[in-house]
Amino acid sequence: MIMAMSSLDLADAFVTFLALLGPQKVLLTYGRIARVLDPRSLRIVAVASAVTAACVGALLALTSPWIATFFHITIAGLDLAAGLVFVIYAVGQVLGLHFDPLERATETGVNEDFDPQHLVSSGFRAMLVPFVVSPLALAADLQESLTATDWSTRATVAGAFALVAIFDAGCMLSFAPLIGRLHESILEVASRLLGLLLVAVGMQIFLNGLSALGALPSHH
Repeated sequence: MIMAMSSLDLADAFVTFLALLGPQKVLLTYGRIARVLDPRSLRIVAVASAVTAACVGALLALTSPWIATFFHITIAGLDLAAGLVFVIYAVGQVLGLHFDPLERATETGVNEDFDPQHLVSSGFRAMLVPFVVSPLALAADLQESLTATDWSTRATVAGAFALVAIFDAGCMLSFAPLIGRLHESILEVASRLLGLLLVAVGMQIFLNGLSALGALPSHH
């Protein structure tokens, strides 16, 4: 559950983002693309996606007051949007749908929808929703920053988000070869189980948004 805090230290923020953006969210997708990409391309995707995620998270954390004012964003709106997007993504996992052509290629080894000459960009695209622009993680990033009372707290949020992105990159580089060798049926079982859990998380965030709007009784 995304929880806004008026004061938190680096460890608190790190644990919060680790739960929403940790290796459990990114390794399955990365393991799938590991079955298609060569080792060099995999390393590039891991580093590029981690750096981009860290930059996006830090930028949102540091500029959250202006972003919320410009787009007229409320915390309830963040909950509703993040929950809805993530539920759609997670339902796709439960049903075994692979939205990116590169992920679909892992099922047969060949797919006409992606260009073998641009596997790095395809791999990066496959990492967008679970990692680079993860809806729940970015919503939490904005919420934590919006409740901050000073620049020091916003810098803490930005730093924690970046540390989690770096930790994820280390896990991808360390464990992708092993995950990439797993049988497709094992990856499917793990993906659908994780998808079911993520549907529950997404729905909880969506219900939080409805409660914040007064459409549902407040719950804890």
